[in-house]
Amino acid sequence: MKIASREHQRNNTPAHPMFPDRVLTERLLLPPAPPMLAPGIVHSNFSVQGDARQSLLAWQERMSPVYDIRPVSNRGEESFDASLSRYSIDDLTFFEIHTSPNVAERSLGRVSTESVRDISFSLFLEGEPSHFKGRRHQPDTQHTPSVPSILALDMDQPCTIRSFHGRMLLFFVPRALVENAFPDAASLHGRRVHAVTPLMRMLVAHLVALNQQIVGLSRDDAGEAFRTAIQLLAAVFSREAGLSGNARAAVRAAVYGQVRRHVEAHLHDPDLSPDSVLQSLHLSRATVYRLFEHEGGLAAYIRARRLRTAADELVRFPHVAVQDIASGLGFNNASSFTRAFRRAYDIAPQELHEYAPLIQRDRSKPDLHSSWRRPAFR
Repeated sequence: MKIASREHQRNNTPAHPMFPDRVLTERLLLPPAPPMLAPGIVHSNFSVQGDARQSLLAWQERMSPVYDIRPVSNRGEESFDASLSRYSIDDLTFFEIHTSPNVAERSLGRVSTESVRDISFSLFLEGEPSHFKGRRHQPDTQHTPSVPSILALDMDQPCTIRSFHGRMLLFFVPRALVENAFPDAASLHGRRVHAVTPLMRMLVAHLVALNQQIVGLSRDDAGEAFRTAIQLLAAVFSREAGLSGNARAAVRAAVYGQVRRHVEAHLHDPDLSPDSVLQSLHLSRATVYRLFEHEGGLAAYIRARRLRTAADELVRFPHVAVQDIASGLGFNNASSFTRAFRRAYDIAPQELHEYAPLIQRDRSKPDLHSSWRRPAFR
């Protein structure tokens, strides 16, 4: 008892005048306190593990502000594990995510009624990278080498993502910040780059370091590191698209922006066509085709933009006839419009039009998509 009592006294009384460094020395021997995030950096963790019926349901609820989650098959799995760690600085957010196989979807009805328009960048670090499917019959079948890769997605376009066992970093970037460096954020949708160039390897190292070192950074330093990441992401994808790197690339970027703006301004013009664009802008067919090769050519790009606009109008204007919306966007044949729309979105335009009141009512519920902007998810 004497020893215990003496020890208690020693740890709770000032240092003896003859031994002024005793208490300081003892404190230095204690393990250091865990590092704290700087004020202004919002952080949260979430994880599920165990019975798939319960853990998958909890994961669905957690991800619902951005994605609808479902199992990879009707049979499902016996167990499901997933976790995320979230960091936010103002309107910049990234996640470290570990997940079991699942399918994440943003449906046409959902993106047509939500205000989420960020661009996401997924860096796959472990396991098989997620498979992307945009429009029907356009799966992401690009060969994946055994190096990290980054997949860009436009939250304003429908998509289906199949994930496998793995680890990833997921970055959400406001659209305006992306478009400050990339001429058309929408064209990033579904693009994938691999860490096979020095610039790409530098980007991967920067993103991994940001995730590992953010605990030790000030709010301003962390924000600056995130903005540097955005600039590197834009540079990598611009180079992959042939829109950066030299004076010729700068010309291509300018032409690309010119064509895109012309198309957007004339979507409701019945005479809009590749020929009308070339004639109006005095451009060569070969040049324009190369710029829009990723979209399947200029004609495919115009059709895709018209179909996407039609989808928005079918949801926004449920009292306007389907054919009136179609003809206003240059689709004068009802059956061909229906076939093209179904090929693009796996749903007939008439069905989407009929669902529009229900979609609008569901999406108008408070905190459904707005919670994505709040600490509850972010």
